[in-house]
Amino acid sequence: MTAVATEDKPKAAGGGSRMPGWARVLLWTTVGFLAVSITSYQTGVLALTSSGTVEAAVRLGVPILFAALGGLWAERAGVINIGLEGMMILGTWGGAWAGYQWGPLAGLIAAAVFGALGGLVHAIATVSFGVNHIVSGVAINLLGAGATKYLSTLLFEPISHNPRESPPVPKFDTYSMQPLSTWLGQLEDVQRVIISDFAGILGGLVSGVSPTTMLAYLLVPVSYLVLWRSPFGLRLRSCGENPVAAESLGVNVYRYKYLALIASGALAGLGGAALVLNQGSSGYLENQTNNRGYIGLAAMIFGNWRPGGLLGGSALFGYSDGLQLRSGETSVHALFYGATLLLVVVAAVQLWRRNWFASGASLVAAAAMYSVYWYTDELPEELTAYTPHLVTLVVLAAASQRLRPPAANGMQYRRGVD
Repeated sequence: MTAVATEDKPKAAGGGSRMPGWARVLLWTTVGFLAVSITSYQTGVLALTSSGTVEAAVRLGVPILFAALGGLWAERAGVINIGLEGMMILGTWGGAWAGYQWGPLAGLIAAAVFGALGGLVHAIATVSFGVNHIVSGVAINLLGAGATKYLSTLLFEPISHNPRESPPVPKFDTYSMQPLSTWLGQLEDVQRVIISDFAGILGGLVSGVSPTTMLAYLLVPVSYLVLWRSPFGLRLRSCGENPVAAESLGVNVYRYKYLALIASGALAGLGGAALVLNQGSSGYLENQTNNRGYIGLAAMIFGNWRPGGLLGGSALFGYSDGLQLRSGETSVHALFYGATLLLVVVAAVQLWRRNWFASGASLVAAAAMYSVYWYTDELPEELTAYTPHLVTLVVLAAASQRLRPPAANGMQYRRGVD
């Protein structure tokens, strides 16, 4: 079969060679780490790189990562899926219902099944009946919230005596990599600049890890291998790039869109299970997804519809969420200092590229960030509670110029119609 799912690779200005993608990611990750490390010691807010903050960030980022992977599968097949939030809600209820009766593993499977049912409904509406993708996604979100509210009243209220929550649900155990975790903790306590910061971040990554966390990070390379390194993935992505050409080459576009949306719903449902079955949660709570489905969609867009990119986006949003929960206003306020350092680096890079406008804009933004840090002692609690959502808006605005969605994403496809 001839490949029809091609992706444009931008060339460097002037015809020069570009730095490989993995090298750019490594470079900017290093710059970000150094900025946060310097900020931690200049402001005295050690929680910025503590193992506790990173452990919380990983736990909070896992549901977002599952939702982002769900969005990736759907949109690579050409279907916009803003119904991820509703599919996550279905997953939280299904995970709590089965987990309460048969244990966390059964809850994980049930969450995937309930989420997949939401994906199936979205597929029937958009693929078979040609309903607008946005309209169908909004309907799925409303359906998920309404259905779980009814089911909770019917099945949970007689046990928990509260229609808004389930009885306590058994949780997955967590694991730490010993003796590495202990050694990193000792190194973190020494409080040496950069070294202790690195130890704190790495210690948080290898401590308190649950099976859902392992599964989420395993599914990132699995999604890449399936979507980019298999005939199945090539056919599925061709449906999101040029479904007419794919159909002419023998690809059953409807079938692949259905499979992609069912997988998308299952992944979003697993994100709901992560909220219910991980340590720190009592079970199902009404509205506990707290818009994480939308944030997962934003992480996928920030990652430019690529598994590695959405992993970085999920980590960023999880970190902002974990930071404000662990340390509150003080840590979020200190991040303005770190943002100033990053913007100065961006300004220098743009200046080297002779992009005068971007360099000037970065310097102006850096001055604004530093002014907020200098003239305020802490931020209002009402503002810090929405830190993940504000980060979502800022990141999407910054990344909007380099995004390249699948060419046929959101288009209504009808077989035999060009």
